[in-house]
Amino acid sequence: MSLHAQTAGYDPDNIFAKILRGELPCEKVYEDSHCLAFMDIMPRADGHVLVIPKAPARNIIDIDPMALAAMMAGLQKVACAVHAGMAAEGITIQQFSEQAGGQVVFHLHFHVIPRWNGIPLRPHTGAMENRDILGDYAGRIKAALAVMAG
Repeated sequence: MSLHAQTAGYDPDNIFAKILRGELPCEKVYEDSHCLAFMDIMPRADGHVLVIPKAPARNIIDIDPMALAAMMAGLQKVACAVHAGMAAEGITIQQFSEQAGGQVVFHLHFHVIPRWNGIPLRPHTGAMENRDILGDYAGRIKAALAVMAG
């Protein structure tokens, strides 16, 4: 029996799969052979980034453990860059699995959200951020990645 016997199948036409295939645009901040990181267009904080595996996986329940392990280095690198690039005081990393767990897009993804003391997360209203603002934040995060790469 597989780990994902209790979940429905993976939909290869989900929005993140389309982003991975280049069919939809994103404000990319990082990519390696295992993951892609891009700005969340409906951010809960300035500098909110999504990190997704390149492996097709509905959520954490059904991803191949080796694919999950392979993407974790990229997730950590992005978290460090978001922390530095946004001059954040902390980082929140969230992952939701299945509808009852709060998942909305059914391709595994991790939210990397910069945090500052005394500033709560914005509610998820569905409001889209201005692309120029997302580009500015992406530039800060990519600059931090460049510094980290030495």
